[in-house]
Order: sequence, then C-alpha cells, then structure tokens
Amino acid sequence: MTALPPEAGRWIERLELRPHPEGGWFRETYRAAGTIARDALPAGYGGARSFATSVYFLLPSGDVSALHRLRSDELWFFHAGSALVVTSIAPDGTLTETRVGPDAARGEHLQATVAAGCWFGAAVEAPGSFALVGCVVAPGFEFADFELGQRAALLRAFPQHRAVIERLTRPSAGGSA
Repeated sequence: MTALPPEAGRWIERLELRPHPEGGWFRETYRAAGTIARDALPAGYGGARSFATSVYFLLPSGDVSALHRLRSDELWFFHAGSALVVTSIAPDGTLTETRVGPDAARGEHLQATVAAGCWFGAAVEAPGSFALVGCVVAPGFEFADFELGQRAALLRAFPQHRAVIERLTRPSAGGSA
C-alpha cells in the first residue's frame, strides 16, 4: 500500500476509522434499532437484519476496495477528497462503472447504488489522493452477508472482464467464490 495523503490520515484519525477487509478504512456510524424478521427477508439471510446500516469509508489512491458482494443493496454518498470509480458486475455479466465525486461536469455523481448480488469494488484514479464516502446498506449490513471475491472464480465466471477483475482482486485470492 502507498503512503496515505496527510488529509486522508487526518480523516482516519478524526473519524476513528479502521482497516476494512476489502481494502480502505471504515467505521460503522449507524445501525437502525428496528429489524426485519428473517421470514420477511429474501432467501439467503441467516437471521433478522436491521432496517439499514451506515458507514464512513475512506479509500486512498493506490489501494482498492476489492471485488465483493452483499445480499443487500448499497448506496454510496460522496463526502470529501477525489472521485472514485465504483465498478460492478451483475450476475448476468453486465459491467457498470460509476464515478462518485463532486464534479457533475466530469460525469461524476454525488451518489451511486449497487444492487444486491452484484460483484463490486472501487478505486481512486487521482494519484496521491483519497475519497471519503458514506455507504448505506439496506437491509442492514452483517459480515455474514459479505463475500470477498476470489480472482480465479471471478475470471472463470466473467472472462470478458479480466482487466477489471485483476485490478480489483488480490493475486492470492485464487480459491472459489
């Protein structure tokens, strides 16, 4: 990993962020008190889930949010720094790249949504920079609903997206997804 820009380090300290398993830094900031019962959720959830959860997520350039998928939708909201590109691969293989940032004239969006079940990751394009975003997951996030992508399995499933998969996975991630 490259050295953190000073402003990114200040945000990490101020917001009390910690390393995330997919890359970057995060801290949960909200978990709804209300829950959705397991029998009211789609198949695959192992139990009740909060209505929604939210985190701060900081990603420095030179690091990536590795491809992963969730059972729930995730909404991304830009807060500070440079734009980042959120890349998703739908189960049918459709690839989508959304620039999340403050400059609409450059095709950036202040928010983006990734649908449940899509593989997705992100990267900051500007060297020596970072992006600070907020992410809301509904139904709420639980690590039991998080699956980190395995490079070999993703390449078998989506060979047409080799460059993206190699950029947004770790070389050692060679097992099955």
